[in-house]
Amino acid sequence: MQSEREKMLAGALYDALDPELVADRERARDLCHDLNASRERDQDLRRRLLTELLGSGGDSVWIQPPFYCDYGSNIRLGQRVYFNFNCVVLDVCTVEIGDFSFFGPGVQIYTASHPLEAKLRRTQEFGKPVSIGSDVWVGGGAIILPGVTIGSRTVIGAGSVVTKDIPEGVLAAGNPCRVIRENIAGDSDE
Repeated sequence: MQSEREKMLAGALYDALDPELVADRERARDLCHDLNASRERDQDLRRRLLTELLGSGGDSVWIQPPFYCDYGSNIRLGQRVYFNFNCVVLDVCTVEIGDFSFFGPGVQIYTASHPLEAKLRRTQEFGKPVSIGSDVWVGGGAIILPGVTIGSRTVIGAGSVVTKDIPEGVLAAGNPCRVIRENIAGDSDE
């Protein structure tokens, strides 16, 4: 029989009040609290906390506190990912982010969701993983919903609500987020 954690990571209905999951969330919240209470000059402490909190990428990520997440261990980052102030990652399922992706202030990434049926919603929830490619820039205040994939080299405009997959190499914005312009790969000074 699957544990509640295994069900959660598989995207099946699970009980979020399972003692193991509660303990894992408490661990993550304690680490986030310590990170958020740290001073700018405490870079060694921040690096240690991020390495302990995140599933991978804690050794090179730059997170500007405050930062909040559910578990941390389900967040897998490539090299030199950057989160600006006040970002939230609800990682009941995996959140995978490629190298050199940047997130503006107040970006929220959700993998958690809830059943539409009220009675079931009282005791169960589920999630869908989020995947974000390399060299992605997500503007401030954007919200990325469960199950979304964003392709590499894409820019998501500030305040966007990303409800569906966005291909690579585009500028996308709005609520719901949609492609504004394709093939932006040649716009840089590289």
